[in-house]
Amino acid sequence: MLFIVSWSISPDNRNAAIERFLKTKGAPPAGVTMKGRWHAVGGSAGFGIAEASDVIPIQKWVLEWSDLMNMEVHAALTDEQMAPLLAGAAGR
Repeated sequence: MLFIVSWSISPDNRNAAIERFLKTKGAPPAGVTMKGRWHAVGGSAGFGIAEASDVIPIQKWVLEWSDLMNMEVHAALTDEQMAPLLAGAAGR
């Protein structure tokens, strides 16, 4: 299953978040594969696409960072997964 993971870091936590990221390379826990990650230019926010077969390691990842940043996670579908659902909704 794919997940969209977005985050924002308050100015108060900026330096601590940088240190943790440099130490850990921002790697997710076992069971989560990072497909890609993008950082906002000029800001302390970004998003990534992760893959996991279970939500438990996703939640573990959020808890590992929730002391320094706000994270939002949403299950995601690819175009290939969504197209048949849209066709069904449109009665095709």
